[in-house]
Amino acid sequence: MKIAIEGQRLFRKKKHGMDFVALELVKNLQHIDLKNEYYVFVKPDEDKCLEDSSNFHIIELPGKTYPYWEQAALSKAVKKYGCDLLHCTSNTAPVNLDIPLVVTVHDIIYLESVSIFKKGGTAYQKFGNLYRRWNVPRVIKNAKYVITVSKFEKSTIDRRFPDYAYKIVPVYNGVSEHFKPVTDKEILAKIRKKYNLPEEFIFFLGNTDPKKNTRNVLKAFATYVNQSLAPLPLVLIDFGKDNLLKMLREIGAPALIEHIRISGYISNTDLPAIYSLSSLFLYPSLRESFGIPLLEGMRCGVPVISSNTSSMPEIGGDGAMLIDPYHPEQISDAMSEILSNHTLRKEMTQKGFERAAAFSWENMAKQVLELYKNI
Repeated sequence: MKIAIEGQRLFRKKKHGMDFVALELVKNLQHIDLKNEYYVFVKPDEDKCLEDSSNFHIIELPGKTYPYWEQAALSKAVKKYGCDLLHCTSNTAPVNLDIPLVVTVHDIIYLESVSIFKKGGTAYQKFGNLYRRWNVPRVIKNAKYVITVSKFEKSTIDRRFPDYAYKIVPVYNGVSEHFKPVTDKEILAKIRKKYNLPEEFIFFLGNTDPKKNTRNVLKAFATYVNQSLAPLPLVLIDFGKDNLLKMLREIGAPALIEHIRISGYISNTDLPAIYSLSSLFLYPSLRESFGIPLLEGMRCGVPVISSNTSSMPEIGGDGAMLIDPYHPEQISDAMSEILSNHTLRKEMTQKGFERAAAFSWENMAKQVLELYKNI
């Protein structure tokens, strides 16, 4: 077979969740499948993170906007190279294809009429949601298989598209091998200096996306600070100072800025050291289709607080402390309990190691390859 894989954003320097899922899929298929021929289409950018191999061709495909690249440039390229199958990895796909389509739909949050998703978010995020609202129903109808990343998300998509439930297949994500405890003192010191990290801290992967629950995390952190004699600072990444100050004023805690360290984008290769340096990792999202950072934190040995909603109990299992993310007092109580109880932290670390070991990118790639073969 000639298999095409859409990897539009794989070469961009600042990658995010879906980009890493697609990247790991390609890397692991390169390792396990030497029979089929692959064409991986990427948009030119800074990070040349993939190379050709005997049966893999990495093809840079120019295109100004995301919709044009996907609907026009990608469709033409698939025809040009005579591909037998196209796998689109990031929710959307060309709507007019002459070959079988597999699409990975990570979630359908943008189709849900939930109030928390109507407000907030950047203009870029809102435009992306509009494009997905137009595109995703069409490609779910057209696709031979719709891959999603958890049983929870499959049930969500099934309810929205009951006529196509038979083609929706849950395939778990993995967690990369470089996520493990970092003990080298020189590496840890280098990372601490690079990102200006305190000696001890609480780590939170927050951003402007409403589902990340940053507002309630800040409310919880304010309670924790007020109740603690020597509170640990909060390290918040990829979040602008102006946005943070605005949110702190809105929750009535502008002075909390003194207890927060803001970092810019952190490269994926530096994250294991940051997890390893932290005393606690907060991941109490309102909604996740999978939640890879849950597994990253567990593999690095840091206690994790997450949510009892959506996919997080399914993925986190007993490896994380699960709370109601809509109640900041539950988040702050969990923070205080874990940080004050050495035995509990040790138990959570061990359970986290055991839970994360159940997930691997190679298993994910093998399951996807079987779907290709079925087609």
